[in-house]
Amino acid sequence: MERPVKLDCRKVWKLYGRAADGFLDKSLSVPTLDAIRAAGLIGAVRNASVQIHDGEIFVIMGLSGSGKSTLVRCLARLIEPTAGEIMFEGQDLLRMAEKDLIEIRRKKMGMVFQHFALLPHLTVLQNVSFPLDIQGMERSQREARAREVIELVGLKGREAYFPRQLSGGQQQRVGIARSLAVGPDLWFLDEPFSAHDPLIRREMQDEFMRLQSLLKKTIVFITHDFDEAIRLADRIAIMQDGAIIQVATPEALVLSPASGYVEEFTRHIPRAKVLSARTLMRAGPVLGEMAGEVAAGDRIEDIAARVVASDLPFGVTDGGGVIGTIDRETVIDVLVGKPLER
Repeated sequence: MERPVKLDCRKVWKLYGRAADGFLDKSLSVPTLDAIRAAGLIGAVRNASVQIHDGEIFVIMGLSGSGKSTLVRCLARLIEPTAGEIMFEGQDLLRMAEKDLIEIRRKKMGMVFQHFALLPHLTVLQNVSFPLDIQGMERSQREARAREVIELVGLKGREAYFPRQLSGGQQQRVGIARSLAVGPDLWFLDEPFSAHDPLIRREMQDEFMRLQSLLKKTIVFITHDFDEAIRLADRIAIMQDGAIIQVATPEALVLSPASGYVEEFTRHIPRAKVLSARTLMRAGPVLGEMAGEVAAGDRIEDIAARVVASDLPFGVTDGGGVIGTIDRETVIDVLVGKPLER
């Protein structure tokens, strides 16, 4: 059963340049990138439509300049789109009064960016409780809430530290805790881990997934790193020149790229990281002995060692029942890069 839509982005544009609004008004059809450039405009976001479901991690990715960060800022209305609709809980954010929008940002949206923007003169506790102070929450109540999320992100005992006394990874955790303090329904993260070295980045991804398993937030996550995207995402949107080229699961992007651009984006990703047991299994009833069972959604990378080590096939389960089998030869073919037979 598909989850309900939390955020509905409909034909959103962000054009930069003189008379950008009038340009769209005068266009009889959807203007091409060449037409936009010929008019002396920059098409930062072009006719973007996407539905983000409740509780999913929706990753937006693309090369530098593809429009991914601009789109996220449009979704949060940190910048004003040129045209379109952005529906959140039945209301169009683009037509909302400023005071109402501020209230939604304060109470229902959380934001984490690459640069932590911690206040250097405030302690960890004060930084995390700051948005609650802005809301006017009483001090004892906001500090109690701040302590809860500080413990949640693994910083208990550092409440009295100042940002300069923390490592980069710890500072990022403070930023995450601050954004979670208000209990947001919708969480925007724009390349939050890209400033870290690979080891810390992996640690932060693990922490992020742990938090999501507990909190079940609706998350829009920006990255240019496909490895990071396939590790975190329920679905991925690929952007190019301001337009959304394809929206799909990581597995579907690899198996069925919509364009040469998407295919090139996914070309060097090890298939074992994205392909699932369901995709590779031999469907049908099991005849004979099995070595064990794996879940249909398990990725090959996670089950390879067990399957390759066994002479017997593994049953693939979905909702409790065995729906097929996967064997050593099939997994080895993926690991050595043999093309899939579709």
